[in-house]
Amino acid sequence: MKKIVIAIDSFKGSISSAEAGQAAKDGVLSVLPKCEVIQFPIADGGDGVLDVLITAMQGRYIAVKAHNPLMELIDTRYGISGNGKTALIEMAAVSGLTLIPQDKRNPMLTTTFGTGELIKYALDEGIRDFIIGIGGSATNDAGLGMLQALGYRFYDKNNNVLGTGGNIMIDVESIDISDAHPALKKSCFTVVCDVNNPFYGTDGAAYVFAGQKGADDEMIAELDKGMRHIAKVIQCKTGKSIGNVAGAGAAGGLGGGLVAFFNDDLQNGIKLLLDKLDFKEKIRNADLIITGEGKADRQTTMGKVPFGILQEAKKQNIPVILIAGSIEDVEELNDVGFKGIFSVTPYPIDLEQAMQADFTKQNITRLLTQICSVIKHNI
Repeated sequence: MKKIVIAIDSFKGSISSAEAGQAAKDGVLSVLPKCEVIQFPIADGGDGVLDVLITAMQGRYIAVKAHNPLMELIDTRYGISGNGKTALIEMAAVSGLTLIPQDKRNPMLTTTFGTGELIKYALDEGIRDFIIGIGGSATNDAGLGMLQALGYRFYDKNNNVLGTGGNIMIDVESIDISDAHPALKKSCFTVVCDVNNPFYGTDGAAYVFAGQKGADDEMIAELDKGMRHIAKVIQCKTGKSIGNVAGAGAAGGLGGGLVAFFNDDLQNGIKLLLDKLDFKEKIRNADLIITGEGKADRQTTMGKVPFGILQEAKKQNIPVILIAGSIEDVEELNDVGFKGIFSVTPYPIDLEQAMQADFTKQNITRLLTQICSVIKHNI
């Protein structure tokens, strides 16, 4: 083989996209040292999207303090593009699931307030164009926390101002936008999301994602009820119906909140990032593409990194191999066109050890060494 492209998403909670790609590259070159290997750090809107955007747009990082999902003040950052005109925001960097210990995860309480603070920082700096990656959230508050940080106020039936968290959605009866940041009217938002789920319902934010954010069955039902309620209140206030908008359920409904209140363009994350990276040109004449993520299952086919890469590869008839820490729904993954699906985990192991960074990197290198050995002896 003369050219192999590597574009692997982060293994959440374990290693970054760049680390996964380098581990794979090491495995390839150990067997095929003369092969041209092109490595892309990549993301789909969640963890790591800021790094990818900074690289693609020759930007710089801005260090700030903002509130995490439990309203604790933390050090975080956002980015500004090289031309100084676009703010680059990764909501997972301030409102992300990995920021909260597992025993404290509770989407009834967590908030997107910090994401709103990052937007406000950029607005105050005079920036009016935004790219916001909204995957990997710890929240299910429909973006109300983000809006609160930007001056919106939510009131209950007794005209009391409500606090933060997913539990307030069911109590919202009116919305006051009089103190909203004035620059929002002149701003444009490109929202990068990694899923196509609607705002509520069995395929919506609460039922599909709230469980992994710490919700039990009772909480999930209550959150979905709250999503249905706030959608009605939002429609009365804005005239926009967001219930069935594809991607409105991303990040616990943050996608829907952005669609409802901002001058917003909701885009598939991996498609936008591949365009920014000029991916289709850089993979020309490749013999193989290697992609992957921490867990591969049917959600992979709903806008995740590997599926977006597969779609681009198909246009040029380039075979794609998928690697992952864990794998489910293999038949569905095979049906969409992956030529091989491989787990990097070499034997049964507990999750804590499996997610150790060095262990993951070693296993990716080992797996790619084996795959390329097979390739080498069959070409």
